Amino acid sequence: MPTHAGVFRRMLLGSTAAKVLNDADSLVLTTLHAETKSPRPLDHRELACAVGLGADLERVLRCASELAETVHANLSIIHAIPAIERGLPIQLDLEESFRLMAIQAARVRLDEMQRVLGSSARVHIVVGPIKDAVTEAASRLQADMLVVGRISQPGERGRLRDLTYALVRDAPCPVLSV
Repeated sequence: MPTHAGVFRRMLLGSTAAKVLNDADSLVLTTLHAETKSPRPLDHRELACAVGLGADLERVLRCASELAETVHANLSIIHAIPAIERGLPIQLDLEESFRLMAIQAARVRLDEMQRVLGSSARVHIVVGPIKDAVTEAASRLQADMLVVGRISQPGERGRLRDLTYALVRDAPCPVLSV
């Protein structure tokens, strides 16, 4: 499903695309209008999967792993840890300790899940505002596609209360939301 391209792309997501992302129970692949992108050679297949550590981790990572295997792509996992806000009355050594503990905990959880799924993807843990950190990491990895999770059931505020909308809108590549 194409999203809006051009100057206003960063502010808008087409109302049809937003409705489908909110209402569909199936996988949804979104991308810029195809005529604005040049395809890469077939031997360049990089898949990035952005995951949190919550309940949908296994579902999202399983989907990305199966897709990468099917299309013979390299799979990278991106996990973003939010940066501590500057200006808070916290000592810098405590901030660094917290960051290191969060990174270690994420690595342990992701290694455990990869063992369960039989995956051997590269893990990239990034720190910063989640949407910005994920899109920057996908860009650095030259990802051909970014796989992200969506809340499995629409609620009164809809599925797009998570980061799906922002990632679809700003990703440097097509996004498969599961």
